[in-house]
Amino acid sequence: MTPTATETRSVVVEREIPFPPQKIWRALTQPHLIEEWLMKNDFKPLVDHRFKLSADWGSVDCQVLAVEPDKTLTYTWAAMGLESVVTWTLTPTSSGTKLRMEQSGFAANRPQNYEGAKYGWSKFFANLEQVLARID
Repeated sequence: MTPTATETRSVVVEREIPFPPQKIWRALTQPHLIEEWLMKNDFKPLVDHRFKLSADWGSVDCQVLAVEPDKTLTYTWAAMGLESVVTWTLTPTSSGTKLRMEQSGFAANRPQNYEGAKYGWSKFFANLEQVLARID
């Protein structure tokens, strides 16, 4: 059976990170920190705020859908023909925080978008962990 345009997949990355949710939240919501691990941006953690992520390859148009400080952040992600939703979930643990990122909305018949996102998020997470280790 071949995939159809209506079937979608998600990229999910989960990590146990040895920092409290408040510290991770700062890295996910403060523009100067987002720039260090993800891309240049004009992000504000306000529902309905439209923002742009910019890199040398192009840009991503986004809109904040949900904000629950230190717990959940959701925004749209539109770039290169892909319209998806990114949701960050922070769950406190005994040793820090379980950080979960899900990017949903990948058309099953466009595997290049899905594979590109899997590759990209693994790099972004590595960058994020470096930023977290450095900031107070």
